[in-house]
Amino acid sequence: MKVDEFDYYLPDELIAQHPAKVRDESSLMILKRDSGKIIDRKFKDIIEYLDEGDLLVLNNSKVIPARLYGKKIPTGTEIDLLLLNKKGEDLWEVLVRPGRRVRKGVRISFADGRLLGETLDSTGFGGRLMKFYYSGNFDEIISEAGELPLPPYIHEKLADPERYQTIYAKEQGSVAAPTAGLHFTADLLRKLKEKGVEIAYLTLHVGLGTFRPVKAENIEEHQMHSEYYELSKETAEMINSTKAEGKRVIAVGTTTTRTLESIVLKKGRIEADQGWTDIFIYSGFQFKVIDALITNFHLPRSTLLMLVSAFAGREMILNAYNHAVKKRYRFFSLGDAMFII
Repeated sequence: MKVDEFDYYLPDELIAQHPAKVRDESSLMILKRDSGKIIDRKFKDIIEYLDEGDLLVLNNSKVIPARLYGKKIPTGTEIDLLLLNKKGEDLWEVLVRPGRRVRKGVRISFADGRLLGETLDSTGFGGRLMKFYYSGNFDEIISEAGELPLPPYIHEKLADPERYQTIYAKEQGSVAAPTAGLHFTADLLRKLKEKGVEIAYLTLHVGLGTFRPVKAENIEEHQMHSEYYELSKETAEMINSTKAEGKRVIAVGTTTTRTLESIVLKKGRIEADQGWTDIFIYSGFQFKVIDALITNFHLPRSTLLMLVSAFAGREMILNAYNHAVKKRYRFFSLGDAMFII
């Protein structure tokens, strides 16, 4: 398939620059796959579309302050660095700008000299392998000196950085939020549990694979970047039990979807697992685990748009997106949500 088959018209003013004032007051589109019917609601109304025995699977990864600003030694050239994946003890895969200034052997000073990075090698996708040296605690230094790496289409810093974290974020390691979960409040989760909806967690640390653009003309030629995941025995058992009882497994986000479907491809079934996935889901993919999907509205020509199109059908998704534009839904990471059932 051609990448331009996943394009659509989006006015710039519909790209959300700020989160909704209240998380679950964001708009929610219900999209029924059997008929293509669209229903416009608020996210808090999702409780009406969830049944006792349904299982919500959420990604509890936490965004780290992964953007660092440093100076090249000894020239003082300013360097913008983004931590991507931890590869070993004090060893990280990173993105740097300007990349031409950061070759093997280059050293960069961060945090007023408290943190020193040395480039060991280049990696695929234009990245670098960097070794860090410091005294004290690495996480504390990053917390003090780093910034949350907001997507490039968000042009202002958030007044409250916690709004770019889910309320259940726990395991540090993502460089972008699993945004479908941003709409949940503690009160909404409590009400869902009271209704008999089960809730389980997994971890996928969101990295370059989620937001790297598709540059190939044919989508089959696109190569995803690997991201680390963990699925516990408890969550695996809850998923298998839900399936056995004929109830729905509902993925909260494309990251959750990719994790679950990766494990089935690797293991043949859902079981406790951890590792790296570079799964690319597009039209023709046979979903084995998820029965419904909660997700945000994604960028044109993106792998995330291709994933939701594989789940609901390209024409149905593009029709839903056109409806969202007409109804003035808010798009992308800080925008509104859809529930594909």
